[in-house]
Amino acid sequence: MPEPTALDRWERRTQGPLMALAVLFAVAYALPIVDPDAPRALRTACHAVNWGVWGAFTVDYAARLWLSEDRMRFVRGNPLALLAVVLPLVQPLRLLRLVSLLLLAGQRARLASQIRVTTYVAGCCLGLLVFGALAVLEVERGEPGASIHTLGDAVWWAFTTMTTVGYGDMAPTTGLGRMLAIGLMLSGIALLGVVTANIAAWFIARFEMDDAEERRQTAAIEALTEEVRALRGEVATLRESAAGRGTGAPRGPA
Repeated sequence: MPEPTALDRWERRTQGPLMALAVLFAVAYALPIVDPDAPRALRTACHAVNWGVWGAFTVDYAARLWLSEDRMRFVRGNPLALLAVVLPLVQPLRLLRLVSLLLLAGQRARLASQIRVTTYVAGCCLGLLVFGALAVLEVERGEPGASIHTLGDAVWWAFTTMTTVGYGDMAPTTGLGRMLAIGLMLSGIALLGVVTANIAAWFIARFEMDDAEERRQTAAIEALTEEVRALRGEVATLRESAAGRGTGAPRGPA
């Protein structure tokens, strides 16, 4: 096996801590939205955690770039990670920091070979549902004419939007809320397409395995049939030879 590079060792050592920071970020992001009347100190601490975790992921990206043998290739191969690092600097909104961290966490999660596609897609669906609900609740709650006021309303809206059902009983009224709805609909369609394709691929793989097994068994039966035919031919030849020797044997004196 080839010797692991410095980049490989860094990614292996930092993957677990960064995933733990991602969970911490999720909690710090959700708390002020779920409890808008939380003490100011708690909201400030959550805000600091958000920026601190994003900073850790930024440092991780910079370290991976530095340790990469071909830095331009690394940048070209990780465009979403670069966008996620730069995005909060362009417009320091909590929502943009959420998007950036999800992008970075997703890039690092894909490095784990034990994570299968189905598990990753299921995690993305759950993350979009929860954080989409939190984000729309943050921008819609308290706005004039808004129909999304509680976390339950937001989760229901996010679920119907992701599945493209759209009952219309709840809908965002602000511009940012509608942008969230567009992103959630497109993401939901894409993820559901991946799930459908993955399930179809699983069934196709199963059918191909069954067909391959059936072909193998058919080939084995044909080979056995040919062997039996060959053995029958050899037995018939031996019988004819024995019969010839029997009829051609010399007779004794009368």
